Formats: sequence, structure tokens, C-alpha cells
Amino acid sequence: MTVVWINGAFGAGKTTTARELIELIPNSTLFDPEVIGAVLTQLLPPKRLAEVGDFQDLPIWRRLVIDTAAAMLAELDGVLVVPMTLLRQEYRDEIFGGLAARRIPVRHVLLAPAETILRQRIADREVPPDLPDGEMRIRQWSYDHIEPYRTALAAWLTADAHPVDTSALTPYEAAVRIAEAVRTGRAPACEIVQTPEPTSETVASGVLLFDERDRVLLVDPTYKAGWEFPGGVVEPGEAPARAGMREVEEETGIRLDEVPRLLVLDWEPPAPPGYGGLRLLFDGGRLDSAEAGRLLLPGPELRDWRFVTEEEAADLLPPVRFERLRWALRARERGAALYLEAGIPLG
Repeated sequence: MTVVWINGAFGAGKTTTARELIELIPNSTLFDPEVIGAVLTQLLPPKRLAEVGDFQDLPIWRRLVIDTAAAMLAELDGVLVVPMTLLRQEYRDEIFGGLAARRIPVRHVLLAPAETILRQRIADREVPPDLPDGEMRIRQWSYDHIEPYRTALAAWLTADAHPVDTSALTPYEAAVRIAEAVRTGRAPACEIVQTPEPTSETVASGVLLFDERDRVLLVDPTYKAGWEFPGGVVEPGEAPARAGMREVEEETGIRLDEVPRLLVLDWEPPAPPGYGGLRLLFDGGRLDSAEAGRLLLPGPELRDWRFVTEEEAADLLPPVRFERLRWALRARERGAALYLEAGIPLG
């Protein structure tokens, strides 16, 4: 089972191409995530909907897209064809990473007509006569997203997806090219870490690494949303400190020769859909400029990394994670480990 994700600007013809594609790929089914967005308008309070400009900004939408795609494939098997614009890389990583965690590969295809063609298609697009403010909600919405589309193209989209120039193609002809690219492997499965979602409490170890200015290293994983410390889940039978050392080497290429010192042990309470568990932070020490220069460039596991001050970390980390860092820095200054519950020191 696999997903063929058809990306592109609003108005690029994703849905019409997807309908043609399911006729060409055996045992394939269409799944349009816009259906979930429409359902959420009926389920969520208007106040919550007013807080976001796009339903993609709702964490529940992204979570339901992953869960629904996985459930459909479990029910139907085969290939799921998904026509959906994704212009924010962190949303792409969250959704594709969530599917990878369920062992579902994603083949990412980009419909990329010339901008003049794209604008003409938007202008010619039919607007339902009974749709209130249809002109503004459909055509203008598409026009407004051309600039974010350009930004995504320049930053990451062409390097991530298999492009198909549809400037002179009908939806059927575009579908034929996509089907051939999928069949031959020219549209390969996205390279993203498969991290199975936990089914119970977990133990995770993070390692704090510092530069010569005492700034701490944070990483931005491709397989989940938000910034983190280098580290990961402790495997069965593995010592927590050793797990942190292993993850640091896998993610950054830095090999720690000595077992790092424990700074904090934090109990994270369960918060559905998460299960919580124990979170440990260790002091990996200071990297000199040569060691810092050997950090791996972002790859399958990391979108980005940077050394930050404590103040800068507050803008990147979720609140509980930042509290964990804040108390780890205090423990490092005092030379004594701390026990936390939900980021609050006790005892």
C-alpha cells in the first residue's frame, strides 16, 4: 500500500488529474483531504475556526488526514491518490512523517505549469453560482497563494517532489505521466524517517550540546512538528544515556566518547493522543569550532539545526519542553541533577 500525493498551486488541476489517475493505477482510490476540512467547519466552534486562516493550520486537520489515509488503506489496501496543496514544509513533514510511522510510503508529485498558464486556469475556473462570495473565496484565494507557492518552489518543493510540467498537458496526459513515473520509480518514495507512534508510555533521552559561546543545539526533525533536542526514544534493553549518545551520532554525526552527565529527569503526563513517559536530558558538553563544523547537513532525519541562547529557545520549543531545558541549564550551573514532573522541579 502506498500514497501518491499530488501537490501544486491552487488551480493547478490536482483534483481533475487525480480522477484520471485512479483510472490508470490498478487498485487505487481517491482521497481528497478537503472533505475533512469541510467536516471540521461543522464540528469545531466558530471561534476556533476564526483563529486560523486555513484549515491546514488546525493540528486536528493534519492529524485526521494521517489517520483517515491510514484507515482507508487498511480497509482497501492498494494505492491512495491524494490531491492536496502543501506549501509549508513543516506540514509536509508532519503528514508524510505520520504516514511513514505507519509504514506507508508516500510518492510526492508536483503539478508545475508555468505561472502564466496557472493564472489563466484560475481565471477560467468555474465558480458555483450559488456559492456566497464565490469569486473571492475561490479565484482570489488561488491568486493569493501564488506567492507562497513561489516561495515553496524556491525553498524546498522542487527538491522534494517529482515535478510534472503540465503547461501543455490535459489532466489525462498529466495522469499518464504520473502513472509512468510511479511505475518506473522516477517518482520515488519520499526519504523520511519511519518513527512508529508509541502505543504506551516511553522513555526518551535528549542530549544538550553547546558551542563555544555556550549556546545550546536544537534540531528540527522531519518526522514530527516542532524543534527538539538531539535524542530519541530508548530502545528495549538500552541504557538511557547510551540511547542519547546513539541518537546524537545518528542525527548529527557527532560521536560522544564519554557517557554524558544527567541533568534532569522529567515525568511527562499523558496528554491524548500522546502517552507521556520519562524524559531525560544529559549534558553532552561543549563542542569546539571544529567539532561544530562537522555537524551533518540536514538530511532524512533533520530539516534544520541551530545553536541558540536560552531566550531564543523559548521562541522555538513548546512550553513544557522549554521548561525542561530551562531547568536543565540551571542543573548544569549548579552541578546537581533535578527531578521534574511536567517541567516543574520537585523534591
